[in-house]
Amino acid sequence: MHVSIPELVSDEHSLAVFFLVSVAMGGGAAWLAGRAIASTWRPWWHLALYMLLLSAAVRFLHHALFDGKFLSLHYYLVDYAVCLAFGSLGFHLTRATQMVTRYKWIHERAGPFRWRRRDDTPAADRPKSE
Repeated sequence: MHVSIPELVSDEHSLAVFFLVSVAMGGGAAWLAGRAIASTWRPWWHLALYMLLLSAAVRFLHHALFDGKFLSLHYYLVDYAVCLAFGSLGFHLTRATQMVTRYKWIHERAGPFRWRRRDDTPAADRPKSE
């Protein structure tokens, strides 16, 4: 059985259409939705619920613009994975920025998507580890 990558991710048999609709349009909207959810201090699982709706909209764009299959679980899950990935990136980047800017006396940045507790204890007061 021969399955190519374009057939695996999109029913239009073109990676350009997949990247335009699913990645650029759907991923961009998911990024903005993830930032908005984090900005309003909602929990991360709200993102998963909103991405269910957004991936249905992306699936509709494939159907309306390029005559793709609208009711296809496989392609819906591919679009959901793309939307969830971009939405999670936007959410975690925004949440990490919130935590280190609004609570800078407690947290410091530990990477682009993480933060950690600030350790302001002087070196003389720290317990000695063996």
